[in-house]
Amino acid sequence: MASSISWVLLLSSALLAATAYIGRDAGHAAGNVATTHLHFFMHDAYDGPFPTAALVVTGRAPLSLPPDANAAGEATPPSAHSRRFGDIAVMNNALTEGPERGSARVGTAQGFTVRVAEHGAVNDLSLYLVFKAGEYAGSSLSVKGRVDTDTGVRESVVIGGTDRFRFARGYALSRSYDYDLANGGVVEIDVYVQLPPV
Repeated sequence: MASSISWVLLLSSALLAATAYIGRDAGHAAGNVATTHLHFFMHDAYDGPFPTAALVVTGRAPLSLPPDANAAGEATPPSAHSRRFGDIAVMNNALTEGPERGSARVGTAQGFTVRVAEHGAVNDLSLYLVFKAGEYAGSSLSVKGRVDTDTGVRESVVIGGTDRFRFARGYALSRSYDYDLANGGVVEIDVYVQLPPV
């Protein structure tokens, strides 16, 4: 009797697991996961009358490149305009529909970056995209990534969200629109996000 009850429980568990797996796989196969594309511009201002970003921790000065790191075989001094290894900057930047400062505001980018490369402009980014207007007002996306500002297009990961974007996953592509490291500027952002089927 005990052995038949064990077999029934084992068979029931196996059927439940198979049903959950098949149901999940069928949802993906049927294309129930839709991708939403968001496009906007971020205004990052370190100076001017209303700065929206600030360097809050100054890191260590860049070291010279070792002699074997360049073609001439000589030590290369750091650039006078280099950011420092360990710099931490925070931001509360406007997100707008267009690149112009007077363009309609859709939200705010809030977060921080940490300079993680001894040479170059590589940052660890932690960012919340908080939407204040339009279809996604009241929702936010959480973005994390390694951002190398020396590359034309930088990719970060969407790791979640709130409200309309709860359980979201996807990626964000950013590119400098009109930007320099010393003063900031405008960054163009495309976000591709998927939500699980309801």
